[in-house]
Amino acid sequence: MELFKKYPKLFQWIFLLIVFFALCFAIDVPETYKFIRGQAEFVKDPNQSTFVFLGKEVRYYAFDVFWRLPPLLGWLPIWINDSLFFLMNDWMPMEFWNEDTQEYKTRPLVLQITRNLTAFMTFLIELIREILLGGLETIVAFTSWDWIDANPWAELPGLPWTIVAAGSAILAYKLGGRGLAIFAGLAMTYISIFGQWKPSMQTLSFILVAAPLSFIFGLSLGIAAFKSKRVEKALYPILLVMQTMPQYAVLVPALVLFGVGDHAAVIITMIVAVPPMILLTLLGLRAVPPEVIEAGRMSGCNNWQLMFKVLIPTARRDILIGVNQVIMVCFSMAVISAFIGAKGLGFNLLLALNQLNIGLALEAGLCISLIAILLDKMSLAWANKQVDYFGNLNFFQRNKNSLFFGLIMIVGIALAYFGSIYFKEYNYLFEVPHNKGISTADFWNKGVDWIFDTFFVYIKAFNTWLIVEVLQPMRALYLRMPAIATIVLVVGAGYLIGGTRSALVVCGLTLFIALSPWWDRALVTTYMATFGVIVSCIIGFTVGTLCFQNKHSTKFMLNVCDIFQTFPSFVYLIPVMMLFGITDTSVLIAVIVYATIPATRYTIEGLRSVPSGLHDAATMSGVTKFQRLFKIEFPLAFPHMMLGLNQTIVFALFMVIIGAFIGTEDLGQYILKALSDKKGAGIGLTLGICVAFIGLIFDNLIRTWVDKRKKHLGID
Repeated sequence: MELFKKYPKLFQWIFLLIVFFALCFAIDVPETYKFIRGQAEFVKDPNQSTFVFLGKEVRYYAFDVFWRLPPLLGWLPIWINDSLFFLMNDWMPMEFWNEDTQEYKTRPLVLQITRNLTAFMTFLIELIREILLGGLETIVAFTSWDWIDANPWAELPGLPWTIVAAGSAILAYKLGGRGLAIFAGLAMTYISIFGQWKPSMQTLSFILVAAPLSFIFGLSLGIAAFKSKRVEKALYPILLVMQTMPQYAVLVPALVLFGVGDHAAVIITMIVAVPPMILLTLLGLRAVPPEVIEAGRMSGCNNWQLMFKVLIPTARRDILIGVNQVIMVCFSMAVISAFIGAKGLGFNLLLALNQLNIGLALEAGLCISLIAILLDKMSLAWANKQVDYFGNLNFFQRNKNSLFFGLIMIVGIALAYFGSIYFKEYNYLFEVPHNKGISTADFWNKGVDWIFDTFFVYIKAFNTWLIVEVLQPMRALYLRMPAIATIVLVVGAGYLIGGTRSALVVCGLTLFIALSPWWDRALVTTYMATFGVIVSCIIGFTVGTLCFQNKHSTKFMLNVCDIFQTFPSFVYLIPVMMLFGITDTSVLIAVIVYATIPATRYTIEGLRSVPSGLHDAATMSGVTKFQRLFKIEFPLAFPHMMLGLNQTIVFALFMVIIGAFIGTEDLGQYILKALSDKKGAGIGLTLGICVAFIGLIFDNLIRTWVDKRKKHLGID
């Protein structure tokens, strides 16, 4: 009895687990139940039950309600599809002037708005793309093809790769110094001589449109949320869902609204990239000290001046960190957007992976990673750069970088002109064609073949052992979980951690998934994410703890995490496909590598956040390093490490969904299939919400526990 009073929470958790396992054993698996494969999912079976809601027929296999809840939300994807069809084809038809036919044409309002928006995005992309690569489309937009025929000289010539590379180096030097400038110059030169210049500039033009627009919208909405509690409350649930929703899910409804191509990719990228900008703008503005705001008001600032002359300059670093996050999201979407026809390195990477050409995939992936790392370092350097408001500089000192760039423009144009005379077939000083650049694809392909031939026996043995002995039993255990038992476990955990409110939140999120037609797929997704998270946390916590013991290893590991975090998620699929082929093993190893990054980073940052005074006090008390680590540092750093676990879960879910590209049987498989289905918008969006809700369940439980633990420890 005394033990029960001393550890009441422990016994409550034990009781919850006993109830969960009792329900699992008490509820038998129906004889007719089987995990339905993807190809048989939509076959009309006479054994299926049906119900009609809002005029929509839903077919499903009926089981005992304790085993699987009926899919009462099965009408939702159909309703979303019909709503989108109505908006695009029937709602508010209006007369619009058509420039091509020179007459009025009847179109639904939403269709006209989306077409005008896509035309504007296409113009912006073509403008930047033709500045970098040359072309006619922008000139034609302001004139006509007849005028171009009469004036063949009227063409944007594009910039030679030498000018872009040197300009990148100058900008990098201004922002981050000599080291970053050298890296920028080498990265751009590498991209050029390896024949990846054109797809790289296509990707860069995509980023240069999506990132500034995302910044403008994110900053505007962040300011609106800061000024108005109503706006913040309206945005908060949307931001939560968007943070955990897989990016694939946004592609499907966007296809219906905006079509296929670069323009649709930019709009989708903005939808995904705006939320982090809003959050970091709000965070930065709220972090402005009240004394600064009061000083601004006392100086006679009106609301406009206070915002743009005081608050935003003070919150500059957080806002620029938001710019960094926007750029990274844009790069991750640059690859995923290739599924809907976006040109550039992402399309080349996707094509190479489809052909299982690992060499070409590595080349494209390396170029994407180099540009991502470069822009990441440059944007962070911009965020950390201090503005010197009191420097007394002369004209040359103020404008030396611009003058150097002007000189480089002249030299680059001269070199390109010389190249046009010297090189007969291709002007290598303007652009190195893809088929004329250096290629290491054969080397990498031969290396993959050698690895596979040499270690095939060991790789196959490990693959077979992992699938047969670990993954299949684990998946079977998850699929054996009755719906009611799972809901009891999740709701009970919510109540024990956060009380009634948390229990109701996770209950609602779980019920949405359980009442959808994809509960089994959600269990498979959860099983794969769980396996990845467990292994990632073991590796991340161990590596983070070991690296924390030394300043040099800490700095090195944080730099490694920075580099790996900038890689687009698709890049992680390349090496695992080389070794393990199209299996769950490949997906899970990619999940582990990707999700280990936040686990390692948050472990190091958590241990670094322990006050140095406690270290000194522990040393004076005569404790050993081992005792200090487990008695002082881990307890204080644990809330921070749990936030790392939260991020690890989100990373794992994202990679599991992306892993559907190389073959899984989870929710990601159906999101991918929805991309090729004309009526897939409803399914894709509903599945994305299901994945987001899985992430939000863990997010709610972990954040609630962390807040209570920090309050208990007296940590802000």
